[in-house]
Amino acid sequence: MMMTDTTPAETPARRSSGPLVLMLLAGLAGGGLGGWLLWHRPAADPSAEKPHADELPVGVVEVKAEAQRNAKIELAPATLGQLPVTLEVTGTVTVDDAKVAHIRPLARGVVELVSVRLGDRVKKGQALATYDNVVVGELVGDYLATRAALRQIEAQRDAKQKAVNRGRELIKLEAISLQALEVLEAEFRSAEASVAQAQAAVARVEEQLHRFGLTDDDLKALRPGDSASPHRDASHTVMRAPFDGIVTHFNIANGEVVEPDRELFTISDLSSVWVLADVYERDLSRIRSGVDAPVRVDAYPDRVFSGRVTYVSDVMDPETRTAKVRCVVNNGDGALKLDMFARIGIPTIERQQVLTVPEAAIQKVDGRPLLFVRLDDTKFERRFVETGLTAGGLVEIRSGLKAGEQVVGAGSFYLKTALLRDRVGDAH
Repeated sequence: MMMTDTTPAETPARRSSGPLVLMLLAGLAGGGLGGWLLWHRPAADPSAEKPHADELPVGVVEVKAEAQRNAKIELAPATLGQLPVTLEVTGTVTVDDAKVAHIRPLARGVVELVSVRLGDRVKKGQALATYDNVVVGELVGDYLATRAALRQIEAQRDAKQKAVNRGRELIKLEAISLQALEVLEAEFRSAEASVAQAQAAVARVEEQLHRFGLTDDDLKALRPGDSASPHRDASHTVMRAPFDGIVTHFNIANGEVVEPDRELFTISDLSSVWVLADVYERDLSRIRSGVDAPVRVDAYPDRVFSGRVTYVSDVMDPETRTAKVRCVVNNGDGALKLDMFARIGIPTIERQQVLTVPEAAIQKVDGRPLLFVRLDDTKFERRFVETGLTAGGLVEIRSGLKAGEQVVGAGSFYLKTALLRDRVGDAH
């Protein structure tokens, strides 16, 4: 049986592959496998940075000795100390009762001009509203009438005085009787009494006008009988702010008739506020007034407000069995708003042993507390920590630090600045 060769015919490419394979094998045999791999290694990327042997780890700041002296960097060990046990209570931000003014009109009148609105910040003496005071208008009329009556009675007294003087001259000449002179003197004394009575009436009306804000100069300017007399405008009373504050209540409009029993404005000085907290009866014996207490609110989770306990109520709520504790908090920037929910850490009379560092050691980055731990003479490691109570210049460290580690106290802000500068540099 004849067999037929079915192998495909060799192509030129297939025929030429044999010598190429032999050349590769020869190269491997001559130069070895390592030579072949070196020949195939990809070219290095010239843009790639080579690591530096002196590059600092992330979060480590290096400060030379001279720079430390210039920055007045001081070290302090983390030590175990006695700090008060904190009682955590909740409360509400309220206004200081002594710093609230409820503004009402002193008399019935018609509102002419409202100068402020709800939420406005006002200064002491600033005009709040102007209204036509009906009572002042009537008092101005009474004042002018009593002043006119006083002048008339004074003129009569002066006439009586002259009559007495003439009578005394005539009595020397025996031109009138002694009885007639005595009558003249009696009439003069009666005129003097009438003048005193009229002066009292004028003074009474003046005092009433002073209560509505008119000054002595204002009263002197009132000229009866002059069509241009300022008495026509004297009844326009201006209500003014008694102190710096914020308009927290507003109930007035132009053209309204207002009465003395209606509160038109409330001015609140919120530069300092109260936080009123509820403390259970069982905890009252543990707290005292006069201690500093940190205050926190949800609106500013990374901020601690400095408060001070000033009063522990003597009255218990019979339903909740709690007493009110008042904490005064500085609010110069107005961050705390009325009726905000707040948490207060009240130091108690009990003590506990905790890890502490100087208050100056704590800095914040991105809202997180941190400190700097000494690694060697020139290197300091950033360390995020969990803080607790602050008392007597010491801060409780709940986690992130061990006893005995050296931390930077005074001068820690310099290291924070250096850390942030390095971070900005890395970002670019």
